[in-house]
Amino acid sequence: MDVSGAPPQAAWRQVGAQYLALTKPRIVMLAAFCALIGMLLAARTLIDWRILVFGTLGISLLAGAGFAFNCVIERGIDARMARTRGRPLARGEVATPAAAAFATVIGVLGALLLYHFVNALTMWLTLATFVGYAIIYTVILKPSTPQNIVIGGASGAMPPVLGWAAVSGEVSAPALVLFLIIFVWTPPHFWSLALYRIDDYRKSGLPMLPVTHGEAFTRLNILLYTVLLVAASVLPYAIRMSGLLYLACALVLDGVFLAYAWRMWRDYSDALARKTFGYSIFYLAALFGALLIDHYLG
Repeated sequence: MDVSGAPPQAAWRQVGAQYLALTKPRIVMLAAFCALIGMLLAARTLIDWRILVFGTLGISLLAGAGFAFNCVIERGIDARMARTRGRPLARGEVATPAAAAFATVIGVLGALLLYHFVNALTMWLTLATFVGYAIIYTVILKPSTPQNIVIGGASGAMPPVLGWAAVSGEVSAPALVLFLIIFVWTPPHFWSLALYRIDDYRKSGLPMLPVTHGEAFTRLNILLYTVLLVAASVLPYAIRMSGLLYLACALVLDGVFLAYAWRMWRDYSDALARKTFGYSIFYLAALFGALLIDHYLG
């Protein structure tokens, strides 16, 4: 990248922005939010500030490292897709060895923070999540099966479990319920995106479900997974992890999500798929927010 004509401060800012983009910061923020929810739900008293700060930071750094490695591995695919061709590696703005070194450094730093300031269990679980996403999902599953997002969704569902383990030092049933909610949420969330980006995925060569099995089959699967999500979302109430406040909020959120999924199945449009994808992000944040409010008010 040529930054010779820019003031030093502006040049460094531009380089920093490019490396930050490799970590997919918006997704990292969602992962950090889910990990924080796990911490707060696991806490019976005030959380040690070191666990709160270094736990969130360590999990975020390892998540960012996984996303950066994903960008390294998929730089050729990213360059062919309109949604991703602006990424720094796809544009050739960051060298591949430099990006790999950056991912390694922040990943090691994240693991060290978790080991020294949180606990070994959280570190190993977070490292396993990193391997699951950067290697098992990105390298093995994504290019080989249309069920990639379903199986690989296990990595994306781990943040609340990591947060729970950071505070409690164990993985118990409530943490697994949080995992299940995100795991079941992932297919309707991602396939909604894949539907209105289907041309991109055709160009990419990746066996995404709308490409391999058609749009109608994908829409049916979105509806079925949304029904499963409704069932998963009421489990916190069923196991007495939450109360009526959460249940009421969950049912309202579920009803809207089901309505979107039903409409997509019956009368699809790209605009509706975009709205469904956007709502799915709001849904997860609102559902976990309701769970947190219920936890502290109950």
